[in-house]
Amino acid sequence: MRVAVIQSNFVPWRGYFDFIRKVDLFLFYDDVQFTKNDWRNRNTIKTPQGTRWLTVPVRRKSLHQRIDETEIDYSGKWKKTQKGMLVQYYKSAPYYSSLSSELFEIIDRDYKFLSELNQALIFWAMKKLEIDTPVEYSSNFALQGSRGDRLLDLLQQVGASHYLSGPSAKSYIDESAFQNLGITLEYQSYRYIPYPQLHGEFIGAVSILDLLFNCGPDAKSYLLPPEEL
Repeated sequence: MRVAVIQSNFVPWRGYFDFIRKVDLFLFYDDVQFTKNDWRNRNTIKTPQGTRWLTVPVRRKSLHQRIDETEIDYSGKWKKTQKGMLVQYYKSAPYYSSLSSELFEIIDRDYKFLSELNQALIFWAMKKLEIDTPVEYSSNFALQGSRGDRLLDLLQQVGASHYLSGPSAKSYIDESAFQNLGITLEYQSYRYIPYPQLHGEFIGAVSILDLLFNCGPDAKSYLLPPEEL
């Protein structure tokens, strides 16, 4: 069984969903430390001036608080700001009108924790991309040891035979530890073709919202590498 384990991100880019598409089981790894100025609570959209951030403000109670303990800060008007930006930059996209009401309905709910919002948006995008990979949560397992040990423990508990990792992990991952447990380590390759997009020259590393608003039902085909098209 091929497994991927990733923290929840805020409306992540298409590579995140390609990860989910390629595995037999996907696990949200949200019982690990929240990292500031990272993809957990923000992502980019495309505008005529380049990319702009969509950010969910959060409450930092501790430097070591976990992602699933991180609360959303509702003291400002971030929902209104985000929706205004999406209207401004995507109202002319072919599938904006058919998708925006569902998206805004999710954003308008008052989730206490960032993880809850992230996961709701990811599940919504998975449905639109016709991805039905089973999803689990690392917090449902009693995990032991340091960061690397916890991951290996989790993979063993779910019965993983293959682990799909991001390419950046090559610089620090202990490949021998996977070999010793009989788990085949694989690295994701982010190779995608451009899709029809607003606002000039193509920019690929933006939120999945860009792909969905521009391509609608065809969006799922742009998760495939060129050789699978």
